[in-house]
Amino acid sequence: MKAARVLAFLSIVYPTAAFVGGKTPSKHKARVSPLQAFPYKIGAKTEGVLINNRFIVDSLKKSLPADVEMSEIALLRFALAFPDENEAEAALKKAIQWRKTTGKHIVDAAQEAVSKATANGGWENEVVRDMAPHASLINNYITPKAVITTSTEDGDLVYVIRASQIDDKEMMNKCTVEQVCDFFMYAKEVHNIVANERSAKTGRMCSVLFANDISGVRKAPDKRFSKALTSSSDQYEDLYPSLAGPTMILNLPLILQAFVGLLKPLFPKSVQERLLFKRAPVLASLKELTPLAENMGVRLKFVREVKSLLP
Repeated sequence: MKAARVLAFLSIVYPTAAFVGGKTPSKHKARVSPLQAFPYKIGAKTEGVLINNRFIVDSLKKSLPADVEMSEIALLRFALAFPDENEAEAALKKAIQWRKTTGKHIVDAAQEAVSKATANGGWENEVVRDMAPHASLINNYITPKAVITTSTEDGDLVYVIRASQIDDKEMMNKCTVEQVCDFFMYAKEVHNIVANERSAKTGRMCSVLFANDISGVRKAPDKRFSKALTSSSDQYEDLYPSLAGPTMILNLPLILQAFVGLLKPLFPKSVQERLLFKRAPVLASLKELTPLAENMGVRLKFVREVKSLLP
């Protein structure tokens, strides 16, 4: 029975679902082949990646509407996902349309939150949490006990989610699918801003690594929560191409580890080539995720564990 519950969970929880929300007018998807699954090597030098894609980046820059500003790193991610110039321009245009319409309030809120959170030279995470759409409702359920973002020693972002510690049924009794989607999209936009700024400042391409911890899963997700996750994940590659690094499914029950090959088809094709099924003892030993933010020693052990799991 437990295996069946985990399978049900895996069928809808994959990395793009972790943070993304909202709706996009596009069904256009980045085409990902095994060679394109990682459009740049983890740790690649920003300048080198820009040089290799300079032609399309410059073309995208010229195509921007007069009232839209986007950094070269943001444009570079579209160039990496869509090597064809025309496809890259079409994808960028549709993402801009979302950012100017349906997603404008989300994008604006994320930009303001990051600005305030970094005003004193550090990072005030509570500011970001409090400024999230529908925070007064959702922050009661999606807490640092279950969802947290940290950084590797090299500077990549690591998004960790332990869904077993989210009371999704109770949350969905209080929130709508659209509200939850907005909340996740805001978090993803925050990641996008931080990753792009970090890529420019450090000279090293920053990726978002996804760590989905299966520890403690005892039931299938609430159907409404599943709908919110599925809806949000469908737009990830459109709105944030080339941002996601490897996706780790961690601490899978022993009974399912022998069937990893059968589990991969449960994930979108754009995710399958980035997918890793691993054991993470440091993460599994934590009763909740808050020590990853509060205890430097625990955080260091975890991010080093993550690095050891990467291909």
